[in-house]
Amino acid sequence: MISSQILQNTIDELHGITRVDFAVMDTEGNEVATTMQPDFILPQAVVQFADSPADSQVVQDAHFFKIYDEKALEFILVSKGTAEDAYMLGRVAVSEIQNLITAYKERFDKNNFIQNLLLDNMLLIDIYNRAKKLHIDTEVRRIVYLIETKYEKDNTAMEIVKGLFSSHTKDFITAVDEQSIILVQELREQDDYEEVEQTAKMLRDMLNTEAMSSVRIAYGTIVNEIRQVSRSYKEAKMALDVGKIFYMEKSIIAYNTLGIGRLIYQLPVPLCQMFMKEVFTETMPDSFDEETLTTISKFFENNLNVSETARQLYIHRNTLVYRLEKLQKSTGLDIRKFDDALTFKIAMMVVSYMKYMDQQM
Repeated sequence: MISSQILQNTIDELHGITRVDFAVMDTEGNEVATTMQPDFILPQAVVQFADSPADSQVVQDAHFFKIYDEKALEFILVSKGTAEDAYMLGRVAVSEIQNLITAYKERFDKNNFIQNLLLDNMLLIDIYNRAKKLHIDTEVRRIVYLIETKYEKDNTAMEIVKGLFSSHTKDFITAVDEQSIILVQELREQDDYEEVEQTAKMLRDMLNTEAMSSVRIAYGTIVNEIRQVSRSYKEAKMALDVGKIFYMEKSIIAYNTLGIGRLIYQLPVPLCQMFMKEVFTETMPDSFDEETLTTISKFFENNLNVSETARQLYIHRNTLVYRLEKLQKSTGLDIRKFDDALTFKIAMMVVSYMKYMDQQM
């Protein structure tokens, strides 16, 4: 339903232009918005008019009008004065409020439609029927961004996103939980993932600066039909979760860059536990000291290059070789060899995944 503040702003503007006083009442005679003096209108008069078959009537030195939401009586508008101009201006006010109700209802309907679309709560035929009714194009390129804010119900962040995309009438901003904002953006034919990444960076920088909030943004893949929008949303949601496990240093995560992390995220925990017991019979990766973990991480960063890793760690090459041989003795894996390095890297990621799953329980 349209808010009382919107109605108050509307009749304030009309009063400022016409110098005629207006009031909007509900069907029980309660004041919703007004520019009149207190107690000018008797609630009983409003109730009696609401129950009458007339759509307009002169009551108490004022014109009364009925305002409908489709066929249901929603409000009573009162235009002060009995002259012809008070009647005509009252009709103008009714038309203005009627249009506002329609616009806000359509906006709500679109928001409700997008939420159900994202959550897969609609049959395929219903998606296309409702999209047609709401004048939403069904065959354009779209992508879904998922913005996770630092605070729950971050209205400031939501308003900033709406402000950035309010002029883009074919984009949709909504939410399905208390800590995330969803942007469904329509793309041009020439837009690719480079433009998508730039949009994500712009959103991150703006929200971090204006909303004073540290945000993480994930996005799915580009889809070509409205029925595929839920897929892009699910991909963005997975990217956000996978990013928390394996790529904590990143504030923007794209689904199509998740790599092996996406595969591990979909593995059952018992299978991961079995894998870890088979690879590491004694020493588990999460039991390594900080020096060992730093050495391994830097070694992988430098693509198994011993000399460059030693240089960045400020240690002698032989010291690094000693550490790697010590690791080989405790785990049975020589990470200087590609196959062993790959096994070890996957194992480290599996450990991170299992820790994350434990925290979710």
